[in-house]
Amino acid sequence: MCSNRSEGERMMRKPSMFMMAVAFILASLNLRPALNSISPMLQAIQRDLGMSALTASLLTSIPVLCMGIFPAFAVKLGQRAGLERVIGWSIAVIGIGTVLRWFTGSSAYLLLTAVLAGLGIAAAGPLLSGFIKQHFPTKVPVMISLYTVSMAVGASLASGLSLPLSVRTRSWHESLAVWAVLAAVALPVWWWSVLRHTRRPVGEARSQRTIGLPWSSKKAWVLTLSFGLLAVLFFSVTAWLPPVVEHMGYGKAYAANMLVLFSLTQIPVGLLFPHLLRRLPSRRFWLALGSLSLAAGFLMLWMSVTPWLAAILIGIGPGVLFPVNLMMPIEAVSDAQQATAWSAMTQSVGYVIGALGPMLLGVIHDAAGSYTLLIPVLLAVTLVMAGVQQLAAKPKTAEALNKPLGKEKEKEKEKETALPLAE
Repeated sequence: MCSNRSEGERMMRKPSMFMMAVAFILASLNLRPALNSISPMLQAIQRDLGMSALTASLLTSIPVLCMGIFPAFAVKLGQRAGLERVIGWSIAVIGIGTVLRWFTGSSAYLLLTAVLAGLGIAAAGPLLSGFIKQHFPTKVPVMISLYTVSMAVGASLASGLSLPLSVRTRSWHESLAVWAVLAAVALPVWWWSVLRHTRRPVGEARSQRTIGLPWSSKKAWVLTLSFGLLAVLFFSVTAWLPPVVEHMGYGKAYAANMLVLFSLTQIPVGLLFPHLLRRLPSRRFWLALGSLSLAAGFLMLWMSVTPWLAAILIGIGPGVLFPVNLMMPIEAVSDAQQATAWSAMTQSVGYVIGALGPMLLGVIHDAAGSYTLLIPVLLAVTLVMAGVQQLAAKPKTAEALNKPLGKEKEKEKEKETALPLAE
């Protein structure tokens, strides 16, 4: 009887896959508003706090740097405390960093909130990839699609509503802080749907093997560079698209809406992508298409032609490229811990590279006193990225790149089971 009761309790505690997916989506919604709410407010923030363009660019670059520096620590913490628990902590940190913006009184204080938000985003990103591998191992393309779409929705909401909220409240402080609501909604759902079902027995964490980041893998480094160059483009557009469009002679509201359009475009692309990938599984085709779309959009901006169409084309790029770049590390390994480690490496080093983008454009703007040179720089980065991604996705090259560096070759060969990339 006791045995039946225990079995019944375990059945009652079994998590619903649907509710876990809902919790996953709500968690993913929190990964972009702290970044995307800044850009529409950038000139007002600079004016009120006396920030230079370089200092203002740090509001985007600091979280991205955190996303580059701290994932390795997040992986170790996740292995000790559990993926699910650390993801919950990360959402809470994002919420705290966001709500503190309500009380901003100086540049240093606002930069501190950027650090807090960045720490939370840094931990959640790679751990959510491990969460997919652990709980949805047969649904990786679909869950990656939900992941990227959720981030795009969060980015679109923050980009589109921050300026109207600031007009309504007559303050950019409140319009930046209000996005803590997303964390307040996500946390109880995460606890109810995930955490209460995933308590591990005492000592289990110690018994699990610890997997380090794949520093010795050539493939991991090529995937990391690919992700990093994409991050440069994405965060540079996030930080500087509205000011660039405004410099072209358009109004502030129109310029802010171009960032909204950039983010919104990624939503239908992300929803359709799993179906398109099943019909045409070639990684190289989709990577080339995404890069071509980015290049076309940047060319249109450079020639001051139809900003709304340029924003759509630029949005299609990440909408296609991010899912592919997020899938490849997960598909290259055999279990959740390895997926977390590979994702942590590609995202950590990749985001460090990505953080240089907004700062570099800020330096160029301050030196030139104009936005004219920013778009050619982004176009050049796009061309380099296209070449790197084709190298990573080339079937024969990908097989060779998967061989580890140095003396760890034999160990890695036993631990990793790489899936072939589609030609």
